[in-house]
Amino acid sequence: MVQFTTRIALAVCLLAALAIPGFPGRAQDERQNEPGKFDFYVLSLSWSPSFCAAAAERGYGRAPSQQCGVRPYSFVVHGLWPQYERGFPEFCQVPAPRLDHNIVSSMLDLMPAPHLVFNEWDRHGTCSGQSPTAYFETIRKARAVVKIPPEYLSLQQPLTVAPDAVEAAFIKANSGLGQDDMAVECDKKRLTEVRICFSRELKFRPCPQIAHRTCKRDQILMPPVRGSAANAAGSEGQPL
Repeated sequence: MVQFTTRIALAVCLLAALAIPGFPGRAQDERQNEPGKFDFYVLSLSWSPSFCAAAAERGYGRAPSQQCGVRPYSFVVHGLWPQYERGFPEFCQVPAPRLDHNIVSSMLDLMPAPHLVFNEWDRHGTCSGQSPTAYFETIRKARAVVKIPPEYLSLQQPLTVAPDAVEAAFIKANSGLGQDDMAVECDKKRLTEVRICFSRELKFRPCPQIAHRTCKRDQILMPPVRGSAANAAGSEGQPL
């Protein structure tokens, strides 16, 4: 009888804890996964040379051909992600409305892999509350707001840099951008992404939950832009 009473008491405590805002078992937001119901965007810019180096390591020398060929990509768009102040929605329509292949093709200058375009639409775009055309137009507008620091556009040699130096370079290049509006992401050794927070009107805005995830390593590697020597010799394509 004592054991039964103890179990009842534990169950009551667990249910009470689940009702406390912020408890891990609680949904991230009461609007969870409702299309169009979110607070801000995160634009994620991937350092393409790091992606390709990591992909080649995982694949024992092979890397995705769309993004990791001779064209000298620097920062490319990973995605534009609707966010809550705490947490984020994802896969808001299952199955997702189908993407027209013309939309996919039109985005390859910013997101240089068809599967990336499809995946970002399924996971994040469906949460925007926008049509596919409008969502990808919003990605293009957000990307146009961000100026890539000139020293990163066609990096010729490997660069070892502090994460806060990358932040400082983006802040210098982008009027109105602050340290609390962004995060620099890394893996065990390389810069992987720069994430920048936008209001729904595509203005820079603070995002404490994102900013505090900035890479804590003292130094990280930025591999050079692929094909940069060939590009200097006159090959087609320009870094983003």
